[in-house]
Amino acid sequence: MASQPNRKIAAAVVREGAERKQRLLDRAFALAFKGLVYAQIWEDPLVDMEALAIEPGNRIATIASGGCNLLSYLTADPAEIVAVDLNTAHVALSNLKRVAVQRLPDYLSFRRFFADADSGANIADYRIFVRPHLDDHSRRYWEGRDLAGRRRINGFAHGLYKRGLLGSFIGLAHLVARLHRIDPKEFLAARTIEEQRAIFEEKFAPFFDRKFIRWITDQRSSLFGLGIPPAQYDALAAGKPMADVLRARLEKLACDFPLQENYFAWQAFGRGYGKGIAVPLPPYLQAANYPTVKARAERVTMLHANMTDMLAGSDAASFDRYIFLDAQDWMTDAQLAALWSEVTRTARPGARVLFRTAAEPSLLPGRLPDDLLGRWDYRVEASLDYTRRDRSAIYGGVHLYVLKG
Repeated sequence: MASQPNRKIAAAVVREGAERKQRLLDRAFALAFKGLVYAQIWEDPLVDMEALAIEPGNRIATIASGGCNLLSYLTADPAEIVAVDLNTAHVALSNLKRVAVQRLPDYLSFRRFFADADSGANIADYRIFVRPHLDDHSRRYWEGRDLAGRRRINGFAHGLYKRGLLGSFIGLAHLVARLHRIDPKEFLAARTIEEQRAIFEEKFAPFFDRKFIRWITDQRSSLFGLGIPPAQYDALAAGKPMADVLRARLEKLACDFPLQENYFAWQAFGRGYGKGIAVPLPPYLQAANYPTVKARAERVTMLHANMTDMLAGSDAASFDRYIFLDAQDWMTDAQLAALWSEVTRTARPGARVLFRTAAEPSLLPGRLPDDLLGRWDYRVEASLDYTRRDRSAIYGGVHLYVLKG
């Protein structure tokens, strides 16, 4: 019998009304998604915080994923962040980050633990400073073993960002690229946008024209490693060859932002944040933000729960900001309506909702009841601008809705 966490993930992913082949693919993704997927979240927190316009005293409801952004939001001084996730590993990782920033002795040890994430000293620090304050579920997760028999906490001694579903996918992509005489790490030598463009055009753009790459990326299961289920694959492709879509997204990642400012590019091309004090880092890992994040980490509440269920158990008019990542791409119309009914009920005046989609347009028109969607103002031009400036470059659309009245 499937465990409770696995049933929750399957309920969110598997389209029971779909054809048998689609259901089998959905179940295969649900199985892959039950472990660690994202050691680092792939939504740009700077775009998030600008769009959300978080004010002191705000209560935020967000999906946790890897926990990077929810800690970064603390720099905007919200009163509370309620973070939910169906993935046990993501809950454990977010709890680990929250406790570590509170309990590790200084910034350098915190940076070594989560920015470098490849030192044996991290394991000693875990045992001395973090373990005694970690909840039982998270402690059991980190001290347990993965499918390869490795103790999970040891990932912080050997390169955490090379692990998990996404880390393994990026590693496989690097291997395939090297088999075609392309070393992705060469990109990190670029010093200007112009050099980034030249390297991309010479090395990476032609890669997506190879027959094997076009064939493999046309398989819906090929993008499980990016955390993309079959339903989201279809939205991402939008009738185009997937190789062309991926080339366009990688081009944005590689060419639209200076490498010195884009830690997402470092993760993609270097499988980590890089070494040295000047490498780009998420806000929660930056030295200037460390005292603030440390002091406010107690404001984070982590729940292993579904967003709709969490909101259904909350008081009316009790939240100011909502972040759904790309979770709505997985939802049926009925699930969307249930979620937005609870959002509208729990929203305070001026509430803001931010989410991303694999495809470019917002997925809500035509899927939510008109009377429900009519309560919200879609900020079209702002959303297009946020999409353009999202450094992760994965998503087709970043969308902002604001409660009317």
